[in-house]
Amino acid sequence: MNIVEVKSPKDKKDFLNIAKELYKDDPNWSCPLDVEINKIFNPQLNAYFNHGEAIRWILKDSKGKQIGRIAAFINKDKAFTERQPTGGCGFFECINDEKAAFLLFDTAKAWLKDRGIEAMDGPINFGENDNHWGLLVDGFIPQGMGMPYNHKYYKDLFYKYGFKVFFEQYSYHMDLRKPLDGRFRKIAQWIARKPEYRFEHFTFKNKDKYINDLISIYTEAWQFHNNFTPLEKTTVEEIMEDAKLILEEEFVWFAYHNEKPIAFFVMMPDFNQVLRRINGKLDLLSKLKIFYYLKKKTITRARITVMGVVPEFQGKGVESAIFLKLEEVMERKPHYNELELSWVGDFNPKMQSIYEAVGGKKMKTHQTLRYLFNREAKFVRYPIIKHD
Repeated sequence: MNIVEVKSPKDKKDFLNIAKELYKDDPNWSCPLDVEINKIFNPQLNAYFNHGEAIRWILKDSKGKQIGRIAAFINKDKAFTERQPTGGCGFFECINDEKAAFLLFDTAKAWLKDRGIEAMDGPINFGENDNHWGLLVDGFIPQGMGMPYNHKYYKDLFYKYGFKVFFEQYSYHMDLRKPLDGRFRKIAQWIARKPEYRFEHFTFKNKDKYINDLISIYTEAWQFHNNFTPLEKTTVEEIMEDAKLILEEEFVWFAYHNEKPIAFFVMMPDFNQVLRRINGKLDLLSKLKIFYYLKKKTITRARITVMGVVPEFQGKGVESAIFLKLEEVMERKPHYNELELSWVGDFNPKMQSIYEAVGGKKMKTHQTLRYLFNREAKFVRYPIIKHD
């Protein structure tokens, strides 16, 4: 076997094609857009290169056939805040061969170790954790856009190498055809009627204002998370720009208390329902297909990618009121019948309770795994958030 660093245009194409080959007969897999994956590894387009670095490799067999791939990366803003300096590996794809997988893991580990790193999380993204993050271990059904899908045997490959569960990520599904729970609805209506509260949805016209509000809420809401790092405005701007094609303004909501931003809610149409029809391409024919399927209202599912409430207002019904607003929106869009709430970590029991209260059913489990280079070092799981 031979491992090759991705450098040339052909290498980049091969990196994409490995996944397409491995999943060509799997109806549950949706191929991400080629341009999306390429952007992640482009220093001119991915803001994470401002404080990090990334590399990727292709694995070939003795006949030159591509049989695997992996990427490694360091987010320097976060890596050295961990118990052990921690980098990441991701975009792992491989045939069901332990020797091949271990060679890929060893290559990523060696690159990270040369840069002073002592642990490796995987499979993760060189970017925000709402996309390409985690190993699917339960719920092998079509995933929402951005949620990873992988072969079942990947779990054995990661576990046998020595990765351990750092935390679990749960995805809940909600049937939009069912009304909100009566008690939940009463709480929502009570909050929504209070004059000091105000709820409004995002508009591209006032994009800058809402991005600033989102960052303000995020900073307050996430400060209790382990190794919190501030959210960069350029990162949010990039996400909004990338999502402009499919983002519906009424799918992003903000809550205010006496004009202070206190909560946000971001939901996206599940574009995977279209992507699985174009195999990652974005040429003229694919764009015409996208336009056709959007006009035909092919997308019937949406995914909540992130939701945040500042601590002072958690548990006071603000989340309920936002879901009430969402219900009103969905009544005008009856072709949507399912909502995916993903993901919430096992370290966040309060958010799990909210998803269950609104009628969500746990459907999928991903795992963020960690591998300690010092095999004698103590392994510590991600801590439970202390909301109080």
